[in-house]
Formats: sequence, C-alpha cells, structure tokens
Amino acid sequence: MSASDNIVIPIQDDSHDFSTPFSPLPSQNPSPLSTDAIIQHDDNAQEIKAEGSWLWEHISYLIYLAVFGIFGVITRYGLQKLFGPDGLGVTGNILYLDLPSNMVGSFLMGWFGVVFKAQISCMSDHLAVGLSTGYLGSLTTFSGWNQKMLELCAEGEWASAALGYFVGLLLVAYCIILGIETAEDIKWILRKLSTSSQSGQFRSRPNSKVGSFKIHMVVTLVLLVLLVLFYCLSGSLEKNKFNKGGSEAQLLLACMVAPLGVWMRWFLAKKLNGRGLGKNGVLKWLPFGTLIANVSAASIMATFAVLKKAVNTQNFDTIASGIQFGLMGCLSTVSTFIAEFHNMKENNQRWRANAYAMVTILASFIMGTLIYSVPFWINSYN
Repeated sequence: MSASDNIVIPIQDDSHDFSTPFSPLPSQNPSPLSTDAIIQHDDNAQEIKAEGSWLWEHISYLIYLAVFGIFGVITRYGLQKLFGPDGLGVTGNILYLDLPSNMVGSFLMGWFGVVFKAQISCMSDHLAVGLSTGYLGSLTTFSGWNQKMLELCAEGEWASAALGYFVGLLLVAYCIILGIETAEDIKWILRKLSTSSQSGQFRSRPNSKVGSFKIHMVVTLVLLVLLVLFYCLSGSLEKNKFNKGGSEAQLLLACMVAPLGVWMRWFLAKKLNGRGLGKNGVLKWLPFGTLIANVSAASIMATFAVLKKAVNTQNFDTIASGIQFGLMGCLSTVSTFIAEFHNMKENNQRWRANAYAMVTILASFIMGTLIYSVPFWINSYN
C-alpha cells in the first residue's frame, strides 16, 4: 500500500476544524494519488463546505427571526390590551394604541441593540439579530403609528395628528436614551462585581459561545421544532375561530404572517442600508432599507384600512387586520428607526438625523393621505 492511500485532507469550517480520510475508489490497478488530484479534491471540498455553511447560516437566521418575531407580535398585542381602552385606558387620540410597545421596544433597543449588543454577539450573532431585528423590530411598529395619525387627519383633527407625530418621536427618542443610560449603569455594576480577569471587562468566555457548531445546531433545531409546532397549533385554532372573527382570530393570523414581514425587513436592511444610491453611493448615510420598509409598510397598512371600509365584511376584516397587525407591523419598525436616528445625533450629524426622521414621516404621511384619506373623504366613510 502506498503512502498516498491514507492521505488525510483537512477541511476548514467556520465553527470548528475536522479531518476527513480520503482514499481512492477501488481499482484493478491502483496507483498513488497525484498531488494535483489531492489539491483539486481539497478545493472542491472547500467550495462545497462554504456553500453549505452559507446556506445553513441563512436558514438559521431566518428561523431565529421568525421565532423572535412571533414573540414580538404577541408582546405588542399584550401591551395594546394592557394600556388600551379595555385595559388601563391610557392610550387614545394622540397617544396611539402602539405607543406603549414602541416606547418599551425603544428602551430595550438601548439595552440589547446598543450597550449589550457586543456581549450578546460574543455568545451568538444569531441571538443578537433575533433579539434586535426579530423581537424588538416586531414589538415596535411604525405603520400602526402612522395609520393612527392618518385617521386623525381624515377626521379633521390635523392639530392632534401633528402633535401625535411630535410626541411619538419625542417619547421613543427619550426611551432609547434612557435604555442606554440604565444599561450602562448595569454594565458598570457587573464590571465591579466581576471576579474574572481581563481588567474587569464584562465578556463571555470563548468556550461558551453558542456559535459553536453542535450547540448552535441544537438550538436552531429546537427553535425550528417550536416554529413547526406553533404553525400546527395556530393553524388548527385559526380554522375554528376564523368564521367567528374577533381579536383572537386576527392575532393568530397576525402571528402566522409575522415572519414574512421580519424576513423582508431584514433582507432590505442587509441589501440597502449603508449602500447609498447609484455606483457612487450617493446618500450612503441614509438607511434606505429601513426607510423603504417603513414607508412601504405604512402605505400597505393604509391600503388595507381603506379596503376594510369599502368591503365591510367580517371575514375580510379578519384577514386585513391580521395582515396589518402581523405582516405590516413586522415589516415596519420604530426601534431600528430610532436607533439609527440616535446614532446620527451621537455622531454630531443632527441635521442628518432630523432629515431622516422628516423624510420617513413625510413620505409615509403623503402616501397614506393619497391612499387612505382621499378615498375616505370622497366616499364619506365613517
């Protein structure tokens, strides 16, 4: 037997290293494997492994985003019920129904999307994306905020709508600042209490990183199982409750379509944020991905709002409300929007931050007025 018959070729992986024995296929006249063949095999293996790793990583992100996005929708629904007219009765008029969830989400974005983001990423990049883009992005919604202001304008309450935009922006902007400040305080306390080395820095140990291949695979598969079980259960419940209508049927449908909204927003952010326009990257500072997600979601939200008044049936109301609350609520986001707004201000780019906020609000308001308010006035909807 020649030395080449037991050659071991190392194959690199993003998560860990492992080796795979290679031996030639049986032949009547076996001959030593040439160096060129070994190199070619190694290149092919590396390419296949890279493609598999890329596909697995993206599937994992989608699973994390879907699960955390559904939890975000459920939390937003709970906050609506808690602070709404049927609960504590806090929200109403300029204090729109989604204001509490937008404030809570912006506050938590200061924690998990700014201060502790690096520490969470050390544990798992997927967890960091799931928390910020998936959960907090779905907990907050720009389209619901914009739609409430459009309804006030359609009813002639222009001053209330203008105040609603101003108060809404002011509150979420302060909430993320408060979140960052409290998180920094907690981080300082953890540093003081930490008995580890590394000059008292609060860091995760490399060997505990969830990104390791085996642990990451187990967590992802568990989330996948939970997602499948959720769709089986919610699909069965929706079938029984759909014809009865009501908020429960709307919530179930909203949760079922929520992942699509999260995925679309994540895709837009990855492809368009920080790229600018054209080959020269004009206006690179403007996060076009988030901007397009918010404006398009607000426009589609307005479309379904006017269609509900035109069709005016229970089944269509259930479908439209579910899509509005789940798909459009998750496609749009306030937590990411306000984080980008805050980041511009912190980098001494106040005019850019204000321009970004004005472009988002004005574009959504103009599109919503054309889609919702004009048909409302023409058809004299109640």
